Amino acid sequence: MEGQVTGREIILDIVGNMHQGLEPLLYTTLAPNIYDVYLHIDDYERLQGLFDKIAEDAKKALDEEIERLNGETWPWRILRNLPGLSKKAEHTYVRAGNGWFINFYKNTEEDAKTGEIVIESHFALPSTSRQGIGSMTKRIVTLRSGEQTRMLRKSYETTEENASASDSLTTEPARALARISYEDHRGSQVYSMTKNQIVIGRGGTGYWVDLRLHAPSDISREHIRLRRDESKGQFFIKDLSTFGTTVDGESIPKSVEIVNGEKQDKDVWVPLPSKARIGLADMVFLDFEAL
Repeated sequence: MEGQVTGREIILDIVGNMHQGLEPLLYTTLAPNIYDVYLHIDDYERLQGLFDKIAEDAKKALDEEIERLNGETWPWRILRNLPGLSKKAEHTYVRAGNGWFINFYKNTEEDAKTGEIVIESHFALPSTSRQGIGSMTKRIVTLRSGEQTRMLRKSYETTEENASASDSLTTEPARALARISYEDHRGSQVYSMTKNQIVIGRGGTGYWVDLRLHAPSDISREHIRLRRDESKGQFFIKDLSTFGTTVDGESIPKSVEIVNGEKQDKDVWVPLPSKARIGLADMVFLDFEAL
């Protein structure tokens, strides 16, 4: 039936997403090894019995594509040793982790359409030795709608870690910079802010948030950002929402405006008191406390 997703389309889109997520290093290029596939509930239920077979074929297709990409580099491994030719470093394509992982989920977003395929791939980049900096995760989100596939989002997310005073192999838990207490559909919750910048909102396919709220759609997928100035310890808040944000009952200026039909972030940050009540669309309230 026209508009229905096929297993073949899912497999081809996984391979296409892999190409979008390639991360070149000096001698190797890393390919994402984890793929989360989101389908409209109708497509999900229709194909659910085939997921194991689709995943099996997709892993085989990914292996073959890596082999093909490496095959394109083989002439240099011979020709680079011939007189008169420049020495070109041998370059190989490799999977970022041990094995391919392919997961299937229902796309529960209100604007999800039958026939659409959303794929989010992610993998951890090699960790840096810089003090206070942890691992970095690369995420690529692609959307297939009709005959076209486009990238929805590309992001690099850093997990900050406290540096130890010695070269001990023991990893200490990150120190909480602030505590956020709130209530959503799940009941009372407490979140510890351990990074200098976080995103808060409903999240969703293609929208990565640190603190995901289970709340009505009046709460934007990316509603606010909180940032801590590491040198001074001062906190700031940025409103990215549609229906507004308050701090201690007072509305704060929006950082996002619509220009020619597209959202533009003006990067407006507002100082946040060390203790404050943050209102999101007058529906969810966060009790913020710097530590």
